[in-house]
Amino acid sequence: MEIRDWQSPGEVVKQTKQYKRKAWLAGVTTLFGLPLALAGGWIAYSKLAVDHNRPLPDAIAAKRDHFRASDGHRLSYYHDREAEGRPLVLIHSVNAAASAYEMRPLFLHYRALRPVFALDLPGYGFSERAERAYSPPVFAQAIVDLLTTQVGEAADVVALSLGSEFAAQAAQARPDLFHSLVLISPTGFSRSNEGNLSQQSGANNAGETFYSLLSFPLWRRPFFDLLATRRSIGYFLQKSFAGPVDSGLVDYAYLTSHQPGAEYVPLYFVSGQLFTPDAYQSIYERVEVPTLVIYDQDAFVSFGKLPALLEKRPKWLAERITPTRGLPHFEKLPEVTEALDRFWRRLT
Repeated sequence: MEIRDWQSPGEVVKQTKQYKRKAWLAGVTTLFGLPLALAGGWIAYSKLAVDHNRPLPDAIAAKRDHFRASDGHRLSYYHDREAEGRPLVLIHSVNAAASAYEMRPLFLHYRALRPVFALDLPGYGFSERAERAYSPPVFAQAIVDLLTTQVGEAADVVALSLGSEFAAQAAQARPDLFHSLVLISPTGFSRSNEGNLSQQSGANNAGETFYSLLSFPLWRRPFFDLLATRRSIGYFLQKSFAGPVDSGLVDYAYLTSHQPGAEYVPLYFVSGQLFTPDAYQSIYERVEVPTLVIYDQDAFVSFGKLPALLEKRPKWLAERITPTRGLPHFEKLPEVTEALDRFWRRLT
């Protein structure tokens, strides 16, 4: 017969509390320790195993040149000046992995018909990726600088997504540089409380706080590396295609997002600081140059305010090209170019 030590009720209660405390501490350690361990592991992986300086080919098979913008930073652009006619200037969007590749189908289509220019916006492609403050005026001024120093005459400008806000701001400031403006799937036409988290942060002036959190040096690049994995890029691009994603766009987006300094502009974008609050009223309503909006469904923006602007502004037109989801010139290039040509013929 086994004889066990006798314990008083008080000792039993004390031991029970100790066991509960240990179990609680073990639970807390598991709850918080595992995510911290995973985060620490990803930070180490990002710094030691991710190649942030991959060879980057040209986005477009055309001549590429650089010039100094008015703020002193280097900007890169592609151009083909062989054909005669009014210049066409192409402005890509802003996202985690943007570049002039986003405007490649239009460049290749029009290069035999007229002079064509495609800008790498500040912080993207072969333009300087400096660690500095980025804001909508920085990008609008880059467009003005390209038009004044490299193009040299009033141009037809085509801009994509958030690039539309910058191009429209440039047209508002310098209408003499614009013969016309085309906005493909533009941001800034969503009704209140619509749009993604980044757009809402910009509208609610929470961008600076959000950016301060994202840009802490320890995890700034590792956080961006999560956004710039091939799987993440493919996931977000799939939302912009009604059919299969253009594989060349995915490949180039991955390469251009794995360059030194590739994280600087995207963190401003994700935090909402590159969206102009109430762009509809502060920018679009004040644009006087003839403007065409090309749109359909879009996973990231909506166009609820567009009909009201079309009623107010007789120089504004819109064409819906279906079925598309934000990048119609990749999936419906003939329809897009026909819409562009009709619009430009109206202006002659």
